[in-house]
Amino acid sequence: RLFAHWEAVASTHRVSLPRDMAGPIAQMARHSQAREPVPYVSLSQHGKCEEAAYEERQYPAGKWACVTRGEPLYEQSISMSFMKLMRYICKENSVGCYLGMTVPVLNEIHLTKDETELEREVVTAYYLPGEFQQNPPVPMDPEIQITERAPLRVITRVFYGMTTEETILREISLFWELLGSTDTVLRETYIVASYENPSIPQRRNEIWFIRRA
Repeated sequence: RLFAHWEAVASTHRVSLPRDMAGPIAQMARHSQAREPVPYVSLSQHGKCEEAAYEERQYPAGKWACVTRGEPLYEQSISMSFMKLMRYICKENSVGCYLGMTVPVLNEIHLTKDETELEREVVTAYYLPGEFQQNPPVPMDPEIQITERAPLRVITRVFYGMTTEETILREISLFWELLGSTDTVLRETYIVASYENPSIPQRRNEIWFIRRA
């Protein structure tokens, strides 16, 4: 029943779910309450009408497992990448055990020159839990790269629901309206941070604007 549920979720992302995902799905479901947050320091919060409109944060350097895909649709790229990461998290690694889930999962995107579309290539990144930061388990899948990502300073804004190219472009546009004209953040590279699994209809996401070095 769990697999059938996830098959239906995958179909909304226009991908098919391989049978070998049954094990990782069951394992993730068993551990769904234990999720380690990616560490960060909150630098400032900016409110609008007594509500936090956006927040500035500093993330330390750290090791991430990353997959790069360039499927026709954004949601296909992130779904296929995350299936690979799930296998790695659940067992397909050099220690042969469940590594533990961290949140958020990051999807790094790039806009075309005219800023009207997403480039096809998306990097999906999973932060390795604290106990594996010094000595990351080696992935069995050669498409998964363990990368030391530099410290990151970002301005973040929450949004809820599905993440499609359309919704992401809309959120980027809304955030620019809120921030106004500034050259302190990158214009061509953004991050979509996902905190909940794709089966939750009103799931929490964030759009991250990246501060220039």
